[in-house]
Amino acid sequence: MAKLIWSDDAIYDLEGIYDYIARDSPLYARHQVERICDSIERLSQFPESGRHLPEFQYLPHREVIVDNYRVIYRHEPVSEEVILVSIVHGRRLLTMDFINRKN
Repeated sequence: MAKLIWSDDAIYDLEGIYDYIARDSPLYARHQVERICDSIERLSQFPESGRHLPEFQYLPHREVIVDNYRVIYRHEPVSEEVILVSIVHGRRLLTMDFINRKN
């Protein structure tokens, strides 16, 4: 079972998602964050379940899609760690800025 490591940026992204949705509906915001967290928790058992990033096939990063959001992560098989890099809305252009954040 892999250990989940949240980067500061991924935590900030999740808080931003909650804050944005909560302006209209705190209840829906909580449900959305719970759905994202549930998907992330599954990565501890199935770290290779996400697909490689279509934009950056050469990178070791993967993603899981949760509703409108892309959870970007990297699996380190040697240390059995899943490092959560960022959570990005699917309509945003994924650039290296989201990948090269501090982990």
